[in-house]
Amino acid sequence: MGKTLIEKIIGAHGGANAKAGDIVDLEIDVRVARDFGGANVVKNLEDGNLGLDDPAKTFFTFDTNPTGSDQKYAANQQRCRLFARKEGVKVFDIDTGIGTHVTAENGLIYPGVTMVSTDSHANIVGAFGAFGQGLGDVDMAHVFAFGRTWFKLPPSIKIVLKGQPSPLARPKDIVLAVLGKMGAAGLLGHAAEYHGEFVETLGLSDRITIASMATEMGAIITLFPPNDEVIDFCRSRGAGDFEPMYPDADAEYAKTVEIDIEGLAPMIARPGHPEDTHPIAEAAGRKIDSAFVGSCTNGRIEDLRAAADVLKGRQVAPGVVLKIVPTTDKIWRQALDEGLIEIFKDAGALVGNAGCGGCAAGQIGMNGPDEVTISTGNRNFPGKQGKGEVYLASPSTVAASAVAGVIAHEGEIPAEAVNFAFGSDPTPKVHREEAGKVSGKSVKFKGRAWVVKQDNIDTDMIFHNRYLAITDIAEMGQYAFDNLEGWEDFAKKAKPGDIVVTGANFGAGSSRQQAVDCFKSLGIPLLIAESYGSIYERNAINAGMPIMEADLVKSGIENGEEIEVDLSTGEITRADGTVIQGKAFSEVQVNIYQRGGLLVN
Repeated sequence: MGKTLIEKIIGAHGGANAKAGDIVDLEIDVRVARDFGGANVVKNLEDGNLGLDDPAKTFFTFDTNPTGSDQKYAANQQRCRLFARKEGVKVFDIDTGIGTHVTAENGLIYPGVTMVSTDSHANIVGAFGAFGQGLGDVDMAHVFAFGRTWFKLPPSIKIVLKGQPSPLARPKDIVLAVLGKMGAAGLLGHAAEYHGEFVETLGLSDRITIASMATEMGAIITLFPPNDEVIDFCRSRGAGDFEPMYPDADAEYAKTVEIDIEGLAPMIARPGHPEDTHPIAEAAGRKIDSAFVGSCTNGRIEDLRAAADVLKGRQVAPGVVLKIVPTTDKIWRQALDEGLIEIFKDAGALVGNAGCGGCAAGQIGMNGPDEVTISTGNRNFPGKQGKGEVYLASPSTVAASAVAGVIAHEGEIPAEAVNFAFGSDPTPKVHREEAGKVSGKSVKFKGRAWVVKQDNIDTDMIFHNRYLAITDIAEMGQYAFDNLEGWEDFAKKAKPGDIVVTGANFGAGSSRQQAVDCFKSLGIPLLIAESYGSIYERNAINAGMPIMEADLVKSGIENGEEIEVDLSTGEITRADGTVIQGKAFSEVQVNIYQRGGLLVN
């Protein structure tokens, strides 16, 4: 029986005969910590008196706040710099750009390589036919120290794109169509491979855009078998000798999904949910306040050219703010050489330093209350880029909308921009929450249930990105569920020993460790969900935080009900004696839990 692409890559790095579901001791080629996660990685290493496995394979990237404009960000960056100087580690500092793209530019990413980062979109390297995974701070510290980590080999799904999209459709429209088909958890816990005649025509930049939104579908990674353009790019960047890997013709997939993109028109994702995608016609005419071109998804030179094609000879609509952030400094300079920066400035856009833009609240790209933004980013969770509404679209659509003053695609820009008028509909405000402290340690628990009857609760709802600079667990509890509507008073009411019960795909989104640690801070000893976001599951296990998979929400359990839980058997006993079977801890999870965490001996 043949192998999938991820089976081949993982097989070459420690899992030679591994199959889906097997735990592999995975060797990591490239290990990257970013500015907001890096300081915690350093803290974990220093607290554990741990050294580095290989400084030459270890890197820091400062991309979430390349200006160091926040004092805590600046302090975290400097802590990483000092550590890097002492240990001989390369720092891609604030003048370089987004870490995943910078490492590729520097020949570190190429087909078949394994890479981890404190970036939940590290799986973007699937565009190169490589393996990438976002890790939390504890996980990353372990990789820095030992060069390896445990990894559960996921089953693979084959996605076949059929047909040819319309001439106005861009790669972002393609991935929005896929996301709309698959949903927020459609690839949960899986790897996926893209195939089809159309896929073979996609260039590297196109593949990066599509691969960058794997996390928004719950995927471990989405991969593209490398083509000549990818191989040539990597070799031109000094990647040296490598042998591209491809799936076997008789590879076994968990399932094959065919997605018809014939005639696909420009798409848009409505605010709050990246998977809530629709033809742009359904949102056309919506008045906007701001527009953003950038992020790891759409800040490459091809994206900037597409935006410039629309903006050339035109002006951004009065009162609309257009913000543009190239992915890397090399791309910024190329845009300058090609005259794109001049086009942007002449049109009235703000061009920022290379970096992530608004995704981590550390750069331009945020919006305010009642602000309507159209963005090329990969996420539009409530509060992710501020308190306003965020629509997701392609660079061409974003640029066209900035000129039009309303949501519009490049083929339907009005002769005159739509201006602001008094009495326009306000955008609903995003509300916030508060929180408390510490935890227990038995395989059996008895406690009051807090039942959050909701699926796809992302890490921004659990622990908002405006608190990412916090490194002291004792301070984190007060912000648990700080951005989850209806649960603003959770931290004030929760007591040590209480158990959080919720739905599917809990912890979707970012790789932030704080979204786990805030519950430890409150004294919440156990989380029970139907399923978990892939990175969140790792973060909880590696922090020694008990989590269990069980569909308690559908069982009718209510807030305040007392339950008993046995982690070793997976049995959950309700007050009336009813027993519900959850998933018992795995051997790896038991081992790490009993040690008190991944880094505890």
